[in-house]
Amino acid sequence: MDTKELIQRVRRVELKTRGLSDRIFSGEYHSAFKGRGMAFSENREYQHGDEIRTIDWNVTARMGHPYVKVFEEERELTVFMLIDISASNATGSQQRSKHELITELSAVLAFSAMGNNDKVGAVLFSDRIERFIPPKKGRSHILRIIREIIEIEPIGSKTDISFALEHFLSAMKKRTIAFLISDFRDSGFEKTLKQAGRRHDLVALRVTDPLDRAVPAVGWIPIQDPETGLHHWFNSGNRHSRKKHDAAERKREAELKEMFARSGVDQAVLCTHRPYVQPLMQLFDRRG
Repeated sequence: MDTKELIQRVRRVELKTRGLSDRIFSGEYHSAFKGRGMAFSENREYQHGDEIRTIDWNVTARMGHPYVKVFEEERELTVFMLIDISASNATGSQQRSKHELITELSAVLAFSAMGNNDKVGAVLFSDRIERFIPPKKGRSHILRIIREIIEIEPIGSKTDISFALEHFLSAMKKRTIAFLISDFRDSGFEKTLKQAGRRHDLVALRVTDPLDRAVPAVGWIPIQDPETGLHHWFNSGNRHSRKKHDAAERKREAELKEMFARSGVDQAVLCTHRPYVQPLMQLFDRRG
């Protein structure tokens, strides 16, 4: 991709997603995440109705009568995106690929955070860390993140969510709002997911495509696993084979949903052939 084409693609993503952010998401984003970070403001004398747990016992002992700690919402939060750019996200059956959807979702979230005066950072991962972008403010920084997602040619092809989460936990010590954006074609990451969910305000955005579940009945078709490169033949004309594939996908989706619930992680499911405005709004509403 030459520089001119890259700039044009970044600009198209900005025009589409920043407009959505300004018109729709900014207010909902603020309502969903305000108060998630609280900073100490001052001590004041205890008043009737104050919660006992807010009493500052050190100051109370020094002053001889009760004082409480007063907290206020942090005006500046940090938003961090963990963005899956493994090979499985290059696939797509209809309007766009999973990677294109992930790019737009990342941009919408980043511009919404920018409108809230938050810092934004990102890690782009496959089965390794492909890029780490430290949190910063400003339009040029957001455009850099978008450019990296569009332009990057990952070295790894597989997905290692645990490794990405471990890197995130090591890099981000202060509590952040974090979005894990992936098709979640991986396993064995529940323990690390729980750790990240306890330390940070973590949200999972699961990206799907119709072909993940519904394979069209067109006879024998060659299927390549994009992450391993292995080929096998699938008899899509066989009704039993299609039902077996669909059942396996439904089971995987149910297991993911249960895992997110056990881990205390909110999730939203977004599909390449549907608008993502409604599922994002529903997510924000649930948290508002």
